[in-house]
Amino acid sequence: MAMEPIRYDASALFDYAADLLCKAGLASGHAQSVARTLVDGDLLGHDTHGLALLPGYLKELEQGAMTREGSPHIVSDYPAALLWDGRRLPGPALVHAGIDALAPRARELGSATLVIRRSHHIACLAAYLLRATEMNLVMMLASSDPSVQSVAPFGGTRALFTPNPIALGIPTSTTPILIDISSSITTNAMSARYHQNGRLFDERWMIDAQGNATHDPGVLFADPPGTILPLGGLSAGHKGFGLALMIEALTGGLAGFGRADPHEGWGATVFMTLHDPDAFGGIEAFQRQMAWLSDACRSNPPRVMDDPVRLPGDRAMARRAEQLAHGVRLHPAIRAPLEACGARYDVFFPEAQAA
Repeated sequence: MAMEPIRYDASALFDYAADLLCKAGLASGHAQSVARTLVDGDLLGHDTHGLALLPGYLKELEQGAMTREGSPHIVSDYPAALLWDGRRLPGPALVHAGIDALAPRARELGSATLVIRRSHHIACLAAYLLRATEMNLVMMLASSDPSVQSVAPFGGTRALFTPNPIALGIPTSTTPILIDISSSITTNAMSARYHQNGRLFDERWMIDAQGNATHDPGVLFADPPGTILPLGGLSAGHKGFGLALMIEALTGGLAGFGRADPHEGWGATVFMTLHDPDAFGGIEAFQRQMAWLSDACRSNPPRVMDDPVRLPGDRAMARRAEQLAHGVRLHPAIRAPLEACGARYDVFFPEAQAA
């Protein structure tokens, strides 16, 4: 008989993460932004980019690699375009501050864009989209890490890019569409989790240093290392390669800071833009179009019986509602590292919820 998964109250997990971050020296407001974003990642089901990141973030704070307090430096400020130097502040704090800065400009001007250079890691991109869609704004968010290489350009064998995620939040009259994808066929975090657990991917998503396709994520950690394949794999990876280049242009290119510069450690260069549908065809017309398209997708005859088409965000939003009501199911691999963090700072890990 299968055991019920262990669940934890979302608010208790938030308090635990925020308390640990504060005790590691992070300013309270920044700690709350980070904690909320990490818990939101788990609520939405992105468990490699939720609280699984907390031990790494704490280590960065302890080593002085993440800035603990303060605000970004404003490099450039046009009415609809801003550039910030993030000063290696925590990525979630910077992205949430960016939404605060862009929303009134998007209302006034129709669209507004912020690029952030020298941000620290920004966690789960999908976690930010709900803030925009709840305001009936369309949000695009993308990031790259100029200090990390794990994805080769299509046709190559030496890592050059990061997985370079890109996300889009689309408001509808019902469940928002939350697109969160990467230009690579899988992510660094998922590759590391599979490798640590001795698992192989179901398909050949990696290549070794000689260019041989493999199921084994361990090639990413070999010497010489292999790489993750771009989205599309061996046959159509030129599409993921093109997407990676586009994201590099929007992040490092517009920031004027990227792979051509000296490495500064784990972090991100961020592109984000908000669009107000009322400045175009209007929110009602926008939602009418999205409603028709959503219905047409969901009613499309399924390839596999009893497995209907889902829109991006459908499963995540259902999981979020269920876990807010009944508790968050943490991935089994992350509880021990989280408890170890608590032990260092005399913070007790939350008790499991009663079944």
